Amino acid sequence: MSYNGWKNYATWRVNLELFDGMTARDISGSYVNSPFELRDMLREQAEELIEQQSSGTAHDYALAFLSDVDWLEIADHLISAESDREIEEDAGTV
Repeated sequence: MSYNGWKNYATWRVNLELFDGMTARDISGSYVNSPFELRDMLREQAEELIEQQSSGTAHDYALAFLSDVDWLEIADHLISAESDREIEEDAGTV
């Protein structure tokens, strides 16, 4: 079942809460064109946040929630958005 154009609620919510307004470069620190590489970085960053901010049952539920996220969809979205921004900047429309 899709949610607001995303694969599911977990993917939409994690993108909205953790990565909205960020670029692939913000996540990686450099230019990334591999969605698979970025996917792993996104997952690691989210898991790290959970490790720092939760414990016990809340921690377990948060990790379970992350297991439903389509990380590749978020990675593709961030790479595409960054590419679109670069095209707009080159065209002088930004």
